Amino acid sequence: MKKNNFIQGAFIATFGIVASKILGILYVVPFHQIIGEQGGALYGYAYNLYNLFLSISTIGLPLAVSKLVSEYNALGYYQSKEKAYRLAMRVISIMSVVAFLILFIFAPYLARAIMGDITGGNTVSDITFVVRIASLAIVFVAALSVVRGYLQGHKFITPSSISQVVEQFVRVIVLLAGSYAALNIFHLGLKNAVGVAVFGACAGAIAALLYLLWKIHKSKELKPKDYEMSEEEKKITDKQILKRLLLYALPFVFISFMTSAYSIVDMMTVVKTLVNTAGFSAADAESVMSVMTTWGSKLSIIVTSIASGVTVSLIPNIASSFVKKDMKDVTRKTNKAYQMVLYTTIPMATGLSLLAIPVWNVFYGPSEYGANVFCVTVLVSVFSSISMNSTIIMQSLNQYKVVFATLFTGLVWNASMNIPMMTLCYHLGIPAYYGAPIASITGYILSSGICLYYLNHKFKISYQQTLRHLIHILGANAAMIVVILLLNNVVPIDVVGFKQSIFLIVFYTLVGATVYFGITKFDKTIDQIFGMEEIKRFLRKIPFIKKLVH
Repeated sequence: MKKNNFIQGAFIATFGIVASKILGILYVVPFHQIIGEQGGALYGYAYNLYNLFLSISTIGLPLAVSKLVSEYNALGYYQSKEKAYRLAMRVISIMSVVAFLILFIFAPYLARAIMGDITGGNTVSDITFVVRIASLAIVFVAALSVVRGYLQGHKFITPSSISQVVEQFVRVIVLLAGSYAALNIFHLGLKNAVGVAVFGACAGAIAALLYLLWKIHKSKELKPKDYEMSEEEKKITDKQILKRLLLYALPFVFISFMTSAYSIVDMMTVVKTLVNTAGFSAADAESVMSVMTTWGSKLSIIVTSIASGVTVSLIPNIASSFVKKDMKDVTRKTNKAYQMVLYTTIPMATGLSLLAIPVWNVFYGPSEYGANVFCVTVLVSVFSSISMNSTIIMQSLNQYKVVFATLFTGLVWNASMNIPMMTLCYHLGIPAYYGAPIASITGYILSSGICLYYLNHKFKISYQQTLRHLIHILGANAAMIVVILLLNNVVPIDVVGFKQSIFLIVFYTLVGATVYFGITKFDKTIDQIFGMEEIKRFLRKIPFIKKLVH
């Protein structure tokens, strides 16, 4: 295992996350054909509750371990970082078992809170069953996340990224093969097919956990020779380490909880509002809900994975710079993180929004609501990515109170505005379901704005360079939009055929990417943000590219 610097780490982490998400995207085509939209809604109910309870059970420890291990490593405290890892594993084992038991026992009550008295779709019994299956994965996924945090704290990004691909690969195999067999071979019904699919998360986590434990066992870099504990390190007790872990963890769990809570707010309000206010049937309302929480999110997650990759590298790098009191480097990495996220997520989300119809046709086939909902919900991913990086930076600088305040403010805004926004859209003659993503976007903007102001006010972090790059990014993105809209008059985007849709996606992606990258290469934006040497160095590490070079 080799350590990676900030840019390299961001590239590798993003590459691993994107690869795993591509697997996650590709499987939805056959998965959608197997279980349909009603099954997708049922799967979404289980997965969203699972994610919420997972964030509670991990209590932010994986990223806290990454931060604390990075700090102790920078100071040369080998024994203390090992203690931090062991303590984190003990705590997370207890918390994950408790979360599993709570979710398993209270699944019927949560199912009733979701469906209420609505009939004609999935039943309370169906939701209870799949939620209980999902709860089994919490224990293994929680342990896996701490092991990843331990390696990331040492800046060993590669094995952590590979484990994500392993986890996703095993999960997809179990999900597809299991759901198909349950439904079409053993004829066990939709509920059991979705239950098997949800179990895939547990199987994937076990496989990835075994892989990482094997890598740690083989590693020599994690066990330095001739180590002598310093007098300062001898004063560090288990109690102090545990206290710091929990102190670092709370903001992370709050971040994770708030991210899941946005989906929970939609899950608790969208179906009921569409049925009771906008006159939707229960089946149609659940179709919209499945796009927001399951099918659409599977596609838009490719955008947020960019921010996730940057975050993985950002935490240990900013934490180590901050503990050394190198604020100049903190400012540089903060701006670099924003620039990387903005440069990649804006054109990706815009392109997916413009190509919503052919993209949806390729993955799911023609749908009354699919593309219409997705073209707006995918834009949320840009703002959630910015918000994620803002709060992670704040947490890395130990600004816990501000993190709590900003995230809570954004969530309260989202929760209070979701129903009013949907109602307003309905009365304005706009599809009512647009109100939910609008409420989410404004909530993320509010959270990010507070963080940006505080970073500038407290730490004197200037965003002038990032703002200059943003102007170029938006200009290139606008040019891409104009070219695509003009071409639409010649090669229409709104087709429904599978082969035509594939052609349109490839054609417009090549055109859009050429325009966007061409302009940003011409004005040197891409060079200044990423550094061409770093890009070339990373590309050379990819096996098939390395062979081409040689």
